[in-house]
Amino acid sequence: MANFSAVYSVGDSLISYLRKVYDLRHDEDSLPSCQFVLAPSAKIGGEADTDFPPEKPAVSLYLFRVTVNEHLRNQRPPPDKGQPLTLDLHYMLTVWADKVDDEHRLLAWVMQQLYTHEALSASDLTPDGGWAPGDLVQIIPAEISHEDLTRLWDSLKRSYRPSVTYVARVVPVEVTGKPPGRPVVARRFSYGAEGPEE
Repeated sequence: MANFSAVYSVGDSLISYLRKVYDLRHDEDSLPSCQFVLAPSAKIGGEADTDFPPEKPAVSLYLFRVTVNEHLRNQRPPPDKGQPLTLDLHYMLTVWADKVDDEHRLLAWVMQQLYTHEALSASDLTPDGGWAPGDLVQIIPAEISHEDLTRLWDSLKRSYRPSVTYVARVVPVEVTGKPPGRPVVARRFSYGAEGPEE
């Protein structure tokens, strides 16, 4: 079961996988040199100057939402193990290019790679997440409404770029330091003797 660094590990692993495959294939696919970056909120959100991405063309991966997995949140754990925190990580993948053919071809190439490699296994995931040998994180295309996508770009205060959204599911984060058993409920009582009135 992974530790809390798993949230970072998933994004970093996904970018590392795409970068590695691109370095092997971009010449034979006649694609331009491209950088793959994990986007910090302060950079992609326009809080800094327009120095993101540092070079173009580029493909960025931005974690814009984290949710507790709705199907596993109430699952009973084995008696000897605690219930992990099971997370879904919502990503926006964006292409940054000045030439329209680079923009469109890079977007299609990335979507093709994630279509054929739809999960990150323990061999793909970086070790800082503390992954177990059998851990597997699915990378699933996630459609969001045009309104939600517009709101997302409005909040980033940037001009719209071609983007696709994905969900990394399920990321199990080990819960540590939780006391065994049910929590103690404390109550206050007051005692007093009441006798018959004279």
